[in-house]
Amino acid sequence: MSQQKLQEMLARRFPKQFPVAGLLQLDLQVPQLSMRPERNMLNAVIPAELSGKVLKERFSGLLDVDFALRYEPSDRTLRAHQIKVNQLNIDGLSPALSDMLGTYSTALAEQAMGQMVLYQLQDQDLALVDALAMEPGTITVTAQGLTVALVQKAPQGVKR
Repeated sequence: MSQQKLQEMLARRFPKQFPVAGLLQLDLQVPQLSMRPERNMLNAVIPAELSGKVLKERFSGLLDVDFALRYEPSDRTLRAHQIKVNQLNIDGLSPALSDMLGTYSTALAEQAMGQMVLYQLQDQDLALVDALAMEPGTITVTAQGLTVALVQKAPQGVKR
């Protein structure tokens, strides 16, 4: 799966809005995706805007997160997991507000990206794989995109 295809799939999941501490709202726009093969992860740099009743203006910045992908056999999806916040930087905020946002950054990233379905495999995608009693296994991030290993399906009732 190419980086371009992943970018298109991720773009469909945005924009998103999140309340922060009941006073603010963080709006996340379409992320820019890049591959991190050295860590077997993807990176998303997400434009963010902070607003709210306690602010006189809107503030802009970036949320930078790394995440891995896993295959969920129950619904045949590729999902984000192992979310790691690298940075949440909103320009022009007071130090106190910036510190508060930093406290919430992991929770916000988990809300924005955690278990996000990037792709749902269709029956035609897996027809040959199913016929061979196999399923997607380890997902490896390369400089160009993803490679997905095929593994024998676990017998019914056995969880991997």
